[in-house]
Amino acid sequence: MTDATHDPARLSWVASANGHAEFPIQNLPFGVFSIAGDRPRGGVAIGDAVFDIGAALELGLFSGTARDAAEAAAGPALNPLLALPASARRALRQRLSDILSVDSDARGNASRLLHDAAACTLHLPANVGDYTDFFAGIHHARKGGQISRPENPLMPNYKYVPVAYHSRASSVRPSGEDVRRPKGQRKLPSEATPTFGACRNLDYELELGVWIGAGNRQDEPIPIGEAAERIAGFCLLNDWSARDIQSWESQPLGPFLGKSFRTTVSPWIVTAEALEPFRIAQPARPDGDPPPLPHLLDAADQAHGAYDIDCDVFLSTPAMRAANAEPYRMCRSNTRELYWTVVQMVAHHASNGCNLRPGDLFGSGTISATDAGGIGCLLEMTFGGRDAITLGNGETRRYLEDDDVVVLQAHCRRPGAVPIGFGECRGRIVPATAA
Repeated sequence: MTDATHDPARLSWVASANGHAEFPIQNLPFGVFSIAGDRPRGGVAIGDAVFDIGAALELGLFSGTARDAAEAAAGPALNPLLALPASARRALRQRLSDILSVDSDARGNASRLLHDAAACTLHLPANVGDYTDFFAGIHHARKGGQISRPENPLMPNYKYVPVAYHSRASSVRPSGEDVRRPKGQRKLPSEATPTFGACRNLDYELELGVWIGAGNRQDEPIPIGEAAERIAGFCLLNDWSARDIQSWESQPLGPFLGKSFRTTVSPWIVTAEALEPFRIAQPARPDGDPPPLPHLLDAADQAHGAYDIDCDVFLSTPAMRAANAEPYRMCRSNTRELYWTVVQMVAHHASNGCNLRPGDLFGSGTISATDAGGIGCLLEMTFGGRDAITLGNGETRRYLEDDDVVVLQAHCRRPGAVPIGFGECRGRIVPATAA
């Protein structure tokens, strides 16, 4: 379902967009930005600039359906845009591509339409009503299970149901904000009773974030054949995890304070339309695995419902920054490692009549590969903290230390398509509160 907006020959009059590693004209992700002293408002990333949707509306650059969508995208939160049907997003995307293309006469208004991205503050792009974190990375699930249940690492339901838990929407924050080391109850195996204090085993998790578009009424499930239309876009998501708190409190229910203190997302919503050239078939299940149940099985989704997105994790320690050294790449994985498609997640989430709403957020679960260089969290990498890993400068880590900076990045690269990126998902660890 590619169109002229994906044409690799299309160039922009915004010079920095041509050949840009993240935001060429073929991407056009939506976000919310502000300039010092001004109100947050909707914008589009293009090269090293942010395109001001409100300014373009004032200049009369939109009409019809594209204008309606632009008005929905111009405010301080993108929920009205997410609520629109995919056809409206496509109309806006087509018009934005035309406005920004090299042969457009809009360049005469560049001073009003464009802002230097480096001078902009990026905000959470939408108000998150509900946040659900899935567990769709089977290699992460298996490796984590080996640590606690070596004889039975995968629970019996894993290959039948997209496992998930409801997490805390209020603590979802945009890239760049500091991450305060949380406090909680924790108990080491060697300790007789739990204590309350600062997390000792702080971890990151590399995940794909999913922004829900048009929702469904309560008690009306979303058939899997219609679920793709409810997916508005994607981001990177770091599901910060206090492993010592998590392991103690998750008996018998599940994640609570070990997860709810912070989730960081990249600030740009990369639309489902922008990712069309990078759709791939869902990898075949290994021999012996059960087929998905009927409410989770759709031929079109199996044929092109997965995505080919390279995902990286970088760690920058205080010592690296003091030496002006580059961050150390901890991981490169790919979203094709996910056991369930995003469409399956949506269909299953709504299968009991649960109502999804525009701006709801999903996390995919940790995206780990089978090789050592593709592990998406420290829990797996250090086998629960047992084995220290050595960084490029000789430092070691079992878990994150104060003043460490974690950066997630993601890029789509396929022959015949212009590469696009997601921007950074960044967080710096700061000490727990003294009191």
